[in-house]
Amino acid sequence: ADDWSGGGRAGGVQARAADGGWRLYGEAAQVVDGHSAGLLLVAAHTGGFARSRTLLFLVRAEEEATPGLVRTRQPTLDLTRTQATVQFRDAEAELLGEEPADVLGALATTGRAAAVMIAAEAVGAAREALDRTVAHVGSREQFGRPVGSFQAVKHRLADLYVQVEAARSLTYCAAREPGPGPESGPLALAHALEALRATAGESIQLHGGIGFTWEHEAHLYFKRAASDELLFGPVRRLRARAAERTGLFGEVAA
Repeated sequence: ADDWSGGGRAGGVQARAADGGWRLYGEAAQVVDGHSAGLLLVAAHTGGFARSRTLLFLVRAEEEATPGLVRTRQPTLDLTRTQATVQFRDAEAELLGEEPADVLGALATTGRAAAVMIAAEAVGAAREALDRTVAHVGSREQFGRPVGSFQAVKHRLADLYVQVEAARSLTYCAAREPGPGPESGPLALAHALEALRATAGESIQLHGGIGFTWEHEAHLYFKRAASDELLFGPVRRLRARAAERTGLFGEVAA
């Protein structure tokens, strides 16, 4: 808007008080189901550079005709998890909660809980991909015997099983109340995403020629593994952040 002022820090979504309410301006990318959600929860900067702070806002988007709200669905590798770019062009918003509030702390807590849920989903997908692969190599014959009877195939499947079950144990540990630590969720997510990626890749390999067919179901798991790591990872950053927050590097140096 031409009269925009005091919007907060550059980048992301900014907010300003106007006419007894709040208005949002900016853009959020890679919003899961952002093109169809009826209610948007937005973290926005406000207060200008001198008193910048983050607040939470609700934007009701039951109708596409919401003034100042533009939502564009984006092409994604995983077609089962849609994403969108959401633009706020002086859009009306409702302040959530009362000031002052520890918004950043609440977002961090929510993020850790979400990490556990995504980890659980990844572990389930990895185990299902593994089970389907085991069933395939048990019925597929080559040289007069099942493919799964070859020692090299057994070793590969055994390694995947250990990796998936380790990720499952970490996810169970992170989901306990109280959990073992504030970084247990992201760390479990790192292992789960790695297990899903490895299992999905091996699933394509062990299915043979049919596994390399783009329409085969093995690619659904591969697409989910790749898109999840792009959206919630990468794995190395999740692990590095967990190690930093828990002081692991400092303890080793000492």
